[in-house]
Amino acid sequence: MNNREYLTSSYDFVLPQNLIATHPAAPRDHAKLLVYDRAKDTITHAHFYDFAKFIPHNTALIFNDTKVIKARLFGHKPSGGKCELLINRALNAHDISVYIRGKVKVETQIAFDDKLIAVVKELHEDGSRVVNFFRDEEKLRFEDILCIIDKIGHIPLPPYIQREDNKEDESEYQSVFALNEGAVAAPTASLHFTPEQHKSICENFAHAYITLHVGSGTFKPVETDIITEHPMHSEYYDISDEAKRVLNSDKPILSVGTTSTRTIEFYMRNKEKQRGEANLFLHPNNKPLRVNHLLTNFHLPKSTLLMLVSSFVGVDKTQELYANAIENEYRFYSYGDAMLIL
Repeated sequence: MNNREYLTSSYDFVLPQNLIATHPAAPRDHAKLLVYDRAKDTITHAHFYDFAKFIPHNTALIFNDTKVIKARLFGHKPSGGKCELLINRALNAHDISVYIRGKVKVETQIAFDDKLIAVVKELHEDGSRVVNFFRDEEKLRFEDILCIIDKIGHIPLPPYIQREDNKEDESEYQSVFALNEGAVAAPTASLHFTPEQHKSICENFAHAYITLHVGSGTFKPVETDIITEHPMHSEYYDISDEAKRVLNSDKPILSVGTTSTRTIEFYMRNKEKQRGEANLFLHPNNKPLRVNHLLTNFHLPKSTLLMLVSSFVGVDKTQELYANAIENEYRFYSYGDAMLIL
C-alpha cells in the first residue's frame, strides 16, 4: 500500500450539485448502472433493469433485509422550545443512542405527540446522547417505541437530500425486501430492485439475507488526515443460518451494497459469530476476503463507503470510475444510480 492510499485527501472529489439525486428513479429499475469488469478493465453503461444480465454464472447474492424506521422526531422541551431528535440505534432494550438538535442537559425531557417522552440520560463527546423513552410514566422497550414512531415519526432522509420527507419516501426509501426494523438509513443499493426483478433474480440465482441495521454513523465523514485513525462506528448485525451456509460454501458472492459487504467481511473475520456488533473498516489495506462482486451506489467524498469501494479496485481506479460517472451524468448518493464491480 502506498502512502497515497492512507491519506483521506486521496478520497476527495468535486461533485456538481445537480448530480445529487433528491428523488428516486421512476420506476426504480430505470436508474443507470455502471458496470466495471476488473478482469477486462472495461466500463459498460447500462440500466438497472439489465442487472441480471451481468451477474456471473453460479454466483450467490447476499441482500440486507433491514427496514428503515421513522427515526426523525419533532417535539418540544419544557421551555416550549422546538426540538428535533434522530434515533441512531438501540444500545439495549431501554437505552437509545440519539442525536438532538439544540442544547440539552442530563434529565432534560422532550415531549412528542402520542404522549411519548424522551428523557436524556447521558451526553457523549461525539455529539450523541443516550435517552430513555416513556409513555404514561412507563419506560418503553425499543420494540414498543417502534410502534409509536411509525405513527408520529418521519423518514430520516440523509442530510444532503435538502427537502422534507413526504409520503412517497415511506415506500421509496425502503427496499422491496425490507423485513427487520432497526435502520435509520437505507441500504441504498437495494433500493433499485422492483418486486418483479427481485423475484426473478431469486428464482435464478442462489441468494440469502443478512441484517445490518444501518446507523447514522454511515454518513459521518472521515475527518482525520490518515484514514486508519478514523474511529469506525459499529452497527448491529445478524447472519441467518441460510446466509451462513452460503458464505461457508465455495460459491462466488455478489454483495448487494456496502452494508452487506461489511457484514459478510466482519463475519468472515469472526467465524461462527452470527450476530452482534460489526465495526469493520474496509479500505485498500484491508481488502475483502469473501465478497467477489459488489453492487453499490455512488458515495460521498472522504467517506468510509468510498474507501470500501477502493478496497475492491484501489484509489486510482475508484477516482477514474467516479470521474467517468460524473462525465456521464450519473446521479449520486442514496437516491442515485448504481455501480456493479465484477
